[in-house]
Parts: sequence; C-alpha cells; structure tokens
Amino acid sequence: MVQLTLTTPALLFSAISLILLAYTNRFLTLAQLVRSLHAQYKENPTHILFGQLENLRKRVYLIKSMQIYGVGSLLFCVLSMFLIYVGRNLAAEIIFGFGLVMLIISLAISIWEINISVKALNLHISDLEDSET
Repeated sequence: MVQLTLTTPALLFSAISLILLAYTNRFLTLAQLVRSLHAQYKENPTHILFGQLENLRKRVYLIKSMQIYGVGSLLFCVLSMFLIYVGRNLAAEIIFGFGLVMLIISLAISIWEINISVKALNLHISDLEDSET
C-alpha cells in the first residue's frame, strides 16, 4: 500500500479549487441566463422559452450537485491531512479515498451537465439552420 503523506492530499487543493471556481462561473452564467429568459417568458410565454427554462433548471441542479461533491472532496482532503497530522494514517487513507470518490462523482456530473449544454446549443443551431431553408 502507498504511504499517504501530508503533501498528497495537499496536491489536490489547487485542482479542486480551480474546479470549484469553474463550477461557480457556470452557475453564475446560468443564473443570469435564467433571469433573462424568465423576463422574456413573462412578456411573451412560449413553449420554446418554457423548454429552455426547464433545461436550465436541470443544469442548475446538476451544477449544485457538482459543487456539493467538489466541496465534500475538499473537506475530506483537509480531514485526511488532519488525520495524518495526528498519526491516524489508516483513517486518513480511507477518508482520502472518499474524497477522491467524491471528486470523481463531481467530475462525472460535470460531464453530464456539459452534454446537456451541448444538446441545448445544438437545438438552437438546428433551429437557425431550419429557418434559413
């Protein structure tokens, strides 16, 4: 078994922090888009706008899940470092493993959210292509 040192979980700090920053930026962009589409829907309710808002609702939920798992991963990395510091290496390895699993889940949800985003963009593009013909 690999010996876990304080530097191992610490290496993930910058990576997890950057991922969380990217997730936050995605969330803020979606929040702004939801507000804009909501205002448009209030003025002129259409099934297309409603569908877009439903799509954004799902994406916001996924981003929330990505953030929760990402923060959980960071929390477990810090807890793992503390356990290493107090000499509880086996517990630290187990907790660090949970942190890695949470990071994997966060990244997998991110892939899911990206796919939904790409599908939504493709619908917009195909709508433009249909209107050109």
